[in-house]
Amino acid sequence: MPTLFQTRLIALQRNLLNFAYSLTANRDDAYDLLQDTTLKVLDSESKYRNNTNFKGWVFTIMRNLFINNYRISVRNTVVTDSTDEQVLLNLSGESTGYEPEGAITALEIRRALNSLPDDYRRPFALFLQGYKYKEIAARYGLPLGTVKSRIFMARQRMQHLLASLKYDR
Repeated sequence: MPTLFQTRLIALQRNLLNFAYSLTANRDDAYDLLQDTTLKVLDSESKYRNNTNFKGWVFTIMRNLFINNYRISVRNTVVTDSTDEQVLLNLSGESTGYEPEGAITALEIRRALNSLPDDYRRPFALFLQGYKYKEIAARYGLPLGTVKSRIFMARQRMQHLLASLKYDR
């Protein structure tokens, strides 16, 4: 008989798979990420506190697993030189001048997010944590269309702010 924790995790599997697919853009990788997340959540059951948002906690674990796996794959990337010597270049210790995950720091992202007005930042932050539009609308007592509009506008504003940071370097 599954515990309440396991039942809640099972109920999130479809949402987690959709989120995994949005992160990986590959069906097989999404299933692998879902499986890794499920195992990590089950292994971390003792760390979960009842007063914590379960859905947000699980989605955060998935996002962190994806980021860690991405960083590992970037670190282990080997590039083949197309010259006649066919020299292998291991990029793990070298800087190429442009590293996608390091282009904008987490602090800069947080500052950009915090610069948004509360009416946009709060729904957008919940959306990033994995909440559905309906859940956000219910939480703040707003119409569904208003929530969608605010999240869209926050996303647009974040893209603009982060793009300006990237080009100011």
